[in-house]
Amino acid sequence: MPVKIRLQRRGRTHYSVFAIVAADSRAPRDGKFIEKLGTYNPNTNPATIDLNFDRALYWLQNGAQPSETARAILSYKGVLMMDHLLKGAKKGAFDEAEAKNRFDKWLKDKEVQIQAKKDKLVNETKEQRNERIKEEQKVNEERAKAIREKLAAEAKKDEVEEEVTAEVEETPEVIEEKTEAKVEEIPEIAEEKIEAKVEETPEEKTEE
Repeated sequence: MPVKIRLQRRGRTHYSVFAIVAADSRAPRDGKFIEKLGTYNPNTNPATIDLNFDRALYWLQNGAQPSETARAILSYKGVLMMDHLLKGAKKGAFDEAEAKNRFDKWLKDKEVQIQAKKDKLVNETKEQRNERIKEEQKVNEERAKAIREKLAAEAKKDEVEEEVTAEVEETPEVIEEKTEAKVEEIPEIAEEKIEAKVEETPEEKTEE
């Protein structure tokens, strides 16, 4: 019976998690399986992987073929590396103790890489948060400026409306007073023009 190491979908809509299983390759993807080897949650950053290392290695050594995603998970957790080292030990390239030492060294290097990635994500998160705060402050300043300009425009508009209203609402008495003042100015203006005419010199009249 050909065995395949693959993922089975679990979880809910828009939040998928997966079970890592050893199953008959002829069975439906989410159907019966032989053994559950772990879980894979891609919704976290980095992804959360809980794997039974020994059982995954057992199935791999017994001919189980991993799917593409399952192979990436097994490689990430070091199962493929351990399988490779044990095959080298069986061929006599080195003993199992050396294989174990090499795997421990690889595992330590891998943990350093993972921790560096986590630290980078934390730092990026802080930078993104600071950048978001700066953008929010900029938006708030622009909004406050727009509000101030709007209030100033409304105040100017109210001032103009008050002036227009004051002119429109002049009482008949005020209008009559202004008219009378204009009429009273007319005789005075006429008298000034007559006096100017009388005072013209003979030379000026001759020139005319």
